[in-house]
Amino acid sequence: MRQVASTGRSEQSGDGGLNGDTDTSGSNGAAAPGAARGGADGARAAALREEQRYITRLYDRLDVVRERTAAELREVHARGGAGTRQALVEREVRSGEASRHLAQLSAVERGLCFGRIDHRAEGAEPGDTYYIGRIGLRDDDHERLLIDWRAPAARPFYAATPGSAGTLVRRRHLHTRERTVVGIDDEVFDLDGLSEQHRGTLVGEAALLSSLRQARTGRMSDVVATIQNEQDRVIRSGLSGVLVVQGGPGTGKTVAALHRAAYLLYTHRDTLQRRGVLVVGPNSTFLRYIGQVLPSLGETDVVLSTVGELFPGVRAQAVEAPAAAVVKGDLRMVELVRAAVRDRQRVPGGDLVVEADGMELTAERAACRRARDRARATRRPHNSARRRFVHDVLAALALDQARRLGRTMDEEDLQAAKAALWDEAPVRAAIDALWPPLSPQGLLTGLFADAGALARAASAAKLSDDERDLLARPPGAEWTTADAPLLAEAAELLGTDDASARAAERARARRRREEERYAEGVLELTGEIDEDAPELMRRADGLVTAEVLAARHRDEGGPRPTTAERAEADVAWAYGHVIVDEAQELSAMAWRAVMRRVPTRSLTVVGDIAQTGSAAGARSWGEMLDPYVRGRWREERLLVNYRTPAEIMRPAADVLRAVDPAQQPPEAVRDGEAEPVAVHIPPGELAERLPALVAAELGAVGGGRLAVITSAALRPAAAAALPGAAAGAGPDALDAPVALLTTVEAKGLEFDAVVVLDPAGILAESPKGGQDLYVAITRAMRRLTVVHPGELPAVLGRLAGRPPAAAGAPVTVAVDATAPGGGDGAG
Repeated sequence: MRQVASTGRSEQSGDGGLNGDTDTSGSNGAAAPGAARGGADGARAAALREEQRYITRLYDRLDVVRERTAAELREVHARGGAGTRQALVEREVRSGEASRHLAQLSAVERGLCFGRIDHRAEGAEPGDTYYIGRIGLRDDDHERLLIDWRAPAARPFYAATPGSAGTLVRRRHLHTRERTVVGIDDEVFDLDGLSEQHRGTLVGEAALLSSLRQARTGRMSDVVATIQNEQDRVIRSGLSGVLVVQGGPGTGKTVAALHRAAYLLYTHRDTLQRRGVLVVGPNSTFLRYIGQVLPSLGETDVVLSTVGELFPGVRAQAVEAPAAAVVKGDLRMVELVRAAVRDRQRVPGGDLVVEADGMELTAERAACRRARDRARATRRPHNSARRRFVHDVLAALALDQARRLGRTMDEEDLQAAKAALWDEAPVRAAIDALWPPLSPQGLLTGLFADAGALARAASAAKLSDDERDLLARPPGAEWTTADAPLLAEAAELLGTDDASARAAERARARRRREEERYAEGVLELTGEIDEDAPELMRRADGLVTAEVLAARHRDEGGPRPTTAERAEADVAWAYGHVIVDEAQELSAMAWRAVMRRVPTRSLTVVGDIAQTGSAAGARSWGEMLDPYVRGRWREERLLVNYRTPAEIMRPAADVLRAVDPAQQPPEAVRDGEAEPVAVHIPPGELAERLPALVAAELGAVGGGRLAVITSAALRPAAAAALPGAAAGAGPDALDAPVALLTTVEAKGLEFDAVVVLDPAGILAESPKGGQDLYVAITRAMRRLTVVHPGELPAVLGRLAGRPPAAAGAPVTVAVDATAPGGGDGAG
């Protein structure tokens, strides 16, 4: 087998795995039907050993090249700057090239190699294997060891799809931590093109799909083709416009959409590298999860964010109460925020009187009103328009001061008087009280804590008294995910006063011009330039121009930020493409915040209307998208569930039929290892029996990962019973053997085994309780256990041997109000 690569440099790369999920824990891949867990673990271990040997070889070579480059740079610097102008130019060229190369070699330490592709053999010998990475590497004999991701030979890693794979038979994703291979995932395009040895080392869901294809019925082969064709259409859909990927649990919609992003980044590199890609997910755990699926996507061009992080500088994670979330998600909040801003642009009740320089000065109320109206007439954001207001009020005070002193003023005198008045603290305080500089956080904090201001803004937005009361809260309250779109709206209306920033930029420009003039003098002192030097300078991309020499000696305060870093810090950044996963959870206000960041309306919208758990979420895609792209969005539906076994999908389908008969669950195509079961554990016995049940389920999946998905009411009791579980949507939830989550925290994640605790409580806790229960059940890839402290809800009657609730029947639960999780509710 030949292993090759090419040279080059990379700051970013995408990934191309289609049906695979990351397996960094060593146990997260779905086992093939009927396969022994030990066999899958053995294949994984063998694959890890094979890839670790090659990755170690690549890092050894990187160390050698890095040391040689550092030695070359030391040698160049040791020569000093003496000699002819030609020598100076050559030294600068070599120094610049060696410095850039050394910086590049240091930058690729993390994630040096992230993929491998295997081609079909033309004859009896195995085909070529290429390793793909962030740079190209060769050995001392000039044999290629690593392909740069931008080289033509690497293109299939990004561009190949099931419908257009060319000679590619397998694409493998390598997940590394430091210099260690911690996870592998395969996608197979041509099972017959793989040798028996390589078939035995397939890892991740490629093993599942290959087992489906090997099944004796033609039905299973048809299923694989269907999965591949569905996802191929998603990945290769055009960049422009809005693509909706509607798919139920286990259909691979998330992975297909992310690999669409990798495909687009490769195909439209110029556009997307310059503007970047934004990926919006439901929680931080999910973002870490997808970051592992595509290890090389997001280094410089991709920003991963939750809705609560859409406003720079705020990481809102608290969950809003359902009723308040509905109000904050309503588009009437646009008028509420606008009214709150206008409410802070005030006119005094009488004349404005301030003390300055030992005398009382007056700006008449009519003058203050004119100043306010003139500032508003600029139609600039609040903080920018404030400059007009400040100047006009200062002018009124300065003229009153001149009148009191018996002086006349020309324009120059007026400007000087205004500047002097602005230095007076009482003057600044008086003007700030009328038109204060505002931040989005300060505006909303003050609004929600001030009953009078909230009442005025709520009236303008046509909110009822009950809706207004849901918004009230004290200063210092934690920001919620529903607040982030309001902060973004406020930022749009407030803007910034960029006067100081523009002055600072003018000062920097003056310093640069002075430095360049000095550098020109330095070049002139080196003597007459040789005839060949200009060509050499052009070949070196102008390394020794006055501008470059000046920049080389200027301390700019560190490396230039990446596209992702600049985009993440800029509330007004416009992205080239946006991917929204679990998009059904976004409120109308959240969609407004997202659309503001992508004026080209180039989006991939991924979700399942049947799983809408947020009370402010989508009831249909048209309801959310038509206000922005009416009739100009297209939909791809994924209909095959290739991960969740049929045994688990049957009760899940019962729940969905009862909640929303119009929604069709995806068709499960594989059988599981066990029927789901319902277990009654009274509240008083949870502490004793729940740990034993979890331990037994964990043992049944052979060391895989298990989630206990609970109602909020029983979460404290479950946490006390399972002190070793990773609680909440934090980083540990992906790596720990046992995670304790609510349905909101479990969005988008999957586990080998799931224990759903208190289904009646889940149904009762939200108007979308039925959808929440559907989500909880479908997180299980192998085993499902439902623990009910009270009566088992009728919708899960199948688990108790009873007929499930009829389609369209209201999903209601009546629970003893004195028991944990008690209360009445509907989902």
